[in-house]
Amino acid sequence: MKEKSYISNNIYNVYRALILGAFCLGFLCTAGAQESGLTDTVFIIKEVHDTLWLPPHADLQDVHTGPASTSRYDRRVHRYRRHWAALIPTHTKMQFAGNMGLLSFGFGWDYGKRNQWETDLSLGFVPKYNSDKAKATFTLKQNYIPWSLQIKQSRFSAEPLTCGIYFNTVFGNEFWVSEPERYPKGYYGFSSKVRIHAFLGQRLTYDIDPKRRFTAKNLTLFYEISTCDLYIISAFTNRYLRPRDYLSLSFGVKLQLL
Repeated sequence: MKEKSYISNNIYNVYRALILGAFCLGFLCTAGAQESGLTDTVFIIKEVHDTLWLPPHADLQDVHTGPASTSRYDRRVHRYRRHWAALIPTHTKMQFAGNMGLLSFGFGWDYGKRNQWETDLSLGFVPKYNSDKAKATFTLKQNYIPWSLQIKQSRFSAEPLTCGIYFNTVFGNEFWVSEPERYPKGYYGFSSKVRIHAFLGQRLTYDIDPKRRFTAKNLTLFYEISTCDLYIISAFTNRYLRPRDYLSLSFGVKLQLL
């Protein structure tokens, strides 16, 4: 019994010594790291692949730059993340009329050197009116904004010209891409399901104060005057038609998210 008690005491003493040693070693390493400045903050600069070493409590004069040792795998991961990040929509839109439905809602992307290009995807709603049921529409829209002019020193800017095209389709069995067999060949000569539109318009943008931003960084109001392929053909073949018969006026709002 005495021998077992002696062995137990030795094991306990060794265990206690190990714990105390580990605590002291951790304390010394932490203190040494703080004194030598090893707790630096590392910033990886996008595209350039440089590293900024910023010691604790350092001024900008203490920042040193140098090439980062990135592997082929690291560069591939950065490209992979950058390509997927490009799929995140940069804005949302709501539009009234424009042969896209009574109301249409969607999202899109800005790109180009000056974000002068936009691509939008929208879903629209058409009430049933005199038909049997309401209908849904889908629109693919391409916008071009050549100029953006700031209004004096205010947060407002104007886009005096916007233009583009969009493709619109209506969901429903009563609409078709090619003529059904019940019609003589070439009787209509056009699709009742897909329309190609062209438009011109203008915009007014308000840049939201950064301190007051919640979901969007700026808000844009716009209007557009549009027509479609079928209306253009009708205007040239029927001289009695007036502009109001083949031109459509629409209004919308855009929220810039990114």
